Amino acid sequence: MNRTMEARTRPGPSTLHLLGRHQMASIVATAIDFGTMTVLVELGVLSPAIATLVGAAFGAVVNFLLGRRIFRATGGSAAPQAVRYALVSSASAGFNSLGVFVLHHQAGLQYLLARVAVSILVSILWNFPLHRHFVFRDRGAST
Repeated sequence: MNRTMEARTRPGPSTLHLLGRHQMASIVATAIDFGTMTVLVELGVLSPAIATLVGAAFGAVVNFLLGRRIFRATGGSAAPQAVRYALVSSASAGFNSLGVFVLHHQAGLQYLLARVAVSILVSILWNFPLHRHFVFRDRGAST
């Protein structure tokens, strides 16, 4: 069997392996997000609100680029993936805000704990499946 056939028939990474890589990418993107925001605010370059937007944008770009590699979706055009990524990320932001509202404002949980708990749940239950099966799915494949 030639190498091209081997590459097509070789099984991909397991769901658990992909989930682990997806979570690591999320951690890296979050560090870039918060790091960028903190540096911009501490240096007096931007206000916290604007620095938050800039940090989130940087984190999103990093997460998108890592996602293309994690899900082996680098062969085609990035533009359609970027549109799908933006849709999923917008919903994710809404779910995160709603979850923090419910856990912090309604249930009384400390806001940082609420934020961490909600972000983990949204990442595993929303972002990962949508990134895997919608954003970075091989459009030529039947799965």
